[in-house]
Amino acid sequence: MDVASVFHMNGGTGEASYANNSLLQQKVMSITKPIRDGAIRSIYKGKLSKSLAIADLGCSSGPNTLFMTCELIETVEMLCRELNHESPEYIIFLNDLPSNDFNNIFKSFECFKQDLSTRVVGGIGKCYITGVPASFYERILPASSLHFVHSSYSLHWMSQVPKGIENNKGNICMASTSPFDVHNSYYHQFQRDFSLFLKCRARELVEGGRMVLTLQGRSNSGTSSNESYYVWELLAEALNDMVFEGIIKEDQIDSFNIPMYYPSSSELQLEIEKEGSFTLNHLEVFEVSWKAACGEEHNDNNDGYKVAQFIRAVVEPLLVSHFGEAIIDDVFHRYQHILADRMSKEKTVFLNLAVSLTKTA
Repeated sequence: MDVASVFHMNGGTGEASYANNSLLQQKVMSITKPIRDGAIRSIYKGKLSKSLAIADLGCSSGPNTLFMTCELIETVEMLCRELNHESPEYIIFLNDLPSNDFNNIFKSFECFKQDLSTRVVGGIGKCYITGVPASFYERILPASSLHFVHSSYSLHWMSQVPKGIENNKGNICMASTSPFDVHNSYYHQFQRDFSLFLKCRARELVEGGRMVLTLQGRSNSGTSSNESYYVWELLAEALNDMVFEGIIKEDQIDSFNIPMYYPSSSELQLEIEKEGSFTLNHLEVFEVSWKAACGEEHNDNNDGYKVAQFIRAVVEPLLVSHFGEAIIDDVFHRYQHILADRMSKEKTVFLNLAVSLTKTA
């Protein structure tokens, strides 16, 4: 699987689009707002630059894409009023893989600027926004060009499916039933990817630049808790049911693996220390219920469907690339019933890791 060319969130504004199924990600960004605000205030107050360059890595498309940018600019503008300082010019880089739906983002720019100018008393400094289609596991911007880097719900996705996991039969990711060598392969791929990510960002950030990263994680070195891969194991259950009924061939599911790793907080901290370019200022671990994907007015009868749509918006392109489009409605119909059953009986949460870093080397 060529992840860079296949993987993207569902574009557009349809029923299964990421734009209409990203409430959980918005909930996570709301929870981590104080961490972002503290970091952006620190970098701006320390430099009082005439311009402020911000990159959002793994920006996707839909309402969340400019949600974070809007909040950061509001925070800086409030600080400018406190310090009686002239507003900086904002240079915003929105990054995702080339297959991302950048067109929808571009169409929303003018509305975003108009909305922001009315929300901030006295207006804001000039704001320049550009899209950067590329993998963030490589250099994507000039050296020492950024003051602040943000990434939310992107870094648990890896650059490729790990090699040497042919024996991960019946699973679609690193699951509780995966052999030990599969666990090792996933972990080593995460180590390579995350270390490279840090090295690239260290080159792109100015000295003292800040970075806030949020990703899904797990609470310990195991994979059996409902805080980690459980939602994906249930998707594998739906696929395996279709294998049993002869709809999907067994070798199709045996050869399908998702390029995703949920690190523990200790694993994340270890890689930051080993790479050596950043100081870890803050690390926070928090849970978010699966029901956050359903919005405020969720109900038990509809929750399975909403969570299935949330997962579909994320993984459908990978499934279509491997299994074909014909099975998609069927697998998610089965999946929503499995989810509804488990959610009615069990505590179902995602564990999240948020870190705030300062470039020191």
